[in-house]
Amino acid sequence: MKTGVGNRVARFRDLYWERGEPGRATPADLAAGLYRLWLVGLLLKLLGSSWDVAWHFKWLRDELAPPHMINTIGTVIVVGLTLFHTYTGYGADRRALRLMQWGTGVFLVALPIDLINHRINGLDITSWSGSHALLYLGTAIMLAGAIRGWRQHYPAGRWHVPGLAALWFFFLENTWFPNQHQEYGVLEIASWDRGDPYAEPILLKFAADQIGRPVDREAVVGFSLPIPDWVYPVWGLVAAGLVLVVARRSIGTRWAATAVAGGYVAYRCLVWPLLAGADFPLSAVPLFLLLVGLAVDAAHLGRVPAPVAAVVGAAAVTGLGYGGVWAQQAFDAAPPIGYPSAAATFLVLTALWLVADRLKVGVAPGRPLVTA
Repeated sequence: MKTGVGNRVARFRDLYWERGEPGRATPADLAAGLYRLWLVGLLLKLLGSSWDVAWHFKWLRDELAPPHMINTIGTVIVVGLTLFHTYTGYGADRRALRLMQWGTGVFLVALPIDLINHRINGLDITSWSGSHALLYLGTAIMLAGAIRGWRQHYPAGRWHVPGLAALWFFFLENTWFPNQHQEYGVLEIASWDRGDPYAEPILLKFAADQIGRPVDREAVVGFSLPIPDWVYPVWGLVAAGLVLVVARRSIGTRWAATAVAGGYVAYRCLVWPLLAGADFPLSAVPLFLLLVGLAVDAAHLGRVPAPVAAVVGAAAVTGLGYGGVWAQQAFDAAPPIGYPSAAATFLVLTALWLVADRLKVGVAPGRPLVTA
């Protein structure tokens, strides 16, 4: 005997579970339901990964830890949606579907590689490992597919723009994620210096043994901040700056980049007390990202030629980003950075911004490159 849920599942199957080509006409209610599920799956992946970073700065790795389980549920939802799009052709054209498929495939291939990496190398707390990079890459590709699918298929209405902004928020979070290693690491060292380390003794001992040292400050620094100081600002400002440029053009509204960056900062501020209340390690929140969003939006408000806007915008992102890190170091906490790297940040971001202009990345057909 079928329950109410069983009847709904059977009805859904009878209506929509049929083979079809990508890009087929999709009923509005089906498209809305599919992409709301994308948001649910991505939210679970976000919550699991946020908890996972703090978890790894406290305890040794555990493959069945609660953060991994939450992340896995979100991944299952995303994989299920990709399979549905693939079989039925609903809710995604061929390009969006290929992005979803390739992204999901890269992510699923990266999972066993990451497990093998941990088995071989033991503690792999750094977010900058090769296997983790594959996880970020897969997530970015699948998100690009979801963004394209949302723009094409989600019904027009009051939720279209906020939902698109939410997908860009997830994209920015995935891009920024590896930088959290330094943001947690700097406070991990501070906790050691005040005599109350966040990390449990078993984690401190394991990390020290891996580099052949006693449990001392050098061992703590070794696993907390193993990345060169230039990486945090160069990766963060170039990658986040470029993501916000494309997001601003994709969403197509004033202050869209500020909203996406502000949403990420607000999320980190919300998670901070929740982790503190659960006695987990804390991180330095990149408040300066709000300034980066403002700089990107300001560069799109004028009527100057696009190349000039790219140069001025990249200069503003670089100056406000490095200045924001300096201010956070002075008044609160932020990872150490190499200030001479600002020149590289400016040059690389300018070049990528100009390439995005040239290729019209994120700009819908018929939409002007710079909108007021």
